[in-house]
Amino acid sequence: MRFADRREAGELLGRAVAELDPVDPLVAALPRGGVPVGFEVARVLGCDLDVLVVRKVGVPSQPELAMGALGERGVVIRNREVMAAAHITEETFEAVVAVETSELEARVATYREVAAPIDHVGRTVIVTDDGLATGSTALAAIDVARAGRARQVWLAVPVAPPDSIRRLAKVADRVVVLHRPQRFMAVGAWYRDFSQISNDEVRDLLRLSREGG
Repeated sequence: MRFADRREAGELLGRAVAELDPVDPLVAALPRGGVPVGFEVARVLGCDLDVLVVRKVGVPSQPELAMGALGERGVVIRNREVMAAAHITEETFEAVVAVETSELEARVATYREVAAPIDHVGRTVIVTDDGLATGSTALAAIDVARAGRARQVWLAVPVAPPDSIRRLAKVADRVVVLHRPQRFMAVGAWYRDFSQISNDEVRDLLRLSREGG
């Protein structure tokens, strides 16, 4: 299965999610590529769309290994097991957090000019992206949504490898994936058009969603 573009993938994904009848859904899309997907999911569900801006807090010697995550409104999550295994002190953790917080705040400011954050409390938060590779960013997003006291946290993506799906299924309340190739390669390989999404496009979709588009 190859998708024409993120819009087509989002529409198909939205139909699959709708069949599961989520209670009081809120689509929380990961910028930037997840936003066109999330826009279509929210349109199919007839629900709110928001962005979920997260930053992994990576181990300094292995940046892809997350020892925590950051989210909006001061959410800081520590993975104590990873910190212990990598011999990370609290001082080292805080130093990495300071760097990532600066980047997080810059990205948040870009999007919040056009769309105020929507509360997660009591809602089924559906985290969307255009696909997963390792799934580390999605893991961070799920943690942040839970910290926002969501009723449930779902993950919905068009394509992901089976091993990442199994890992995320342990932490999400539900995982919805349209295509699960054994030979994954990269997310972009499963789209005919995988053009880069700009911040302006994200802002336009957020603005349109708030206007009932």
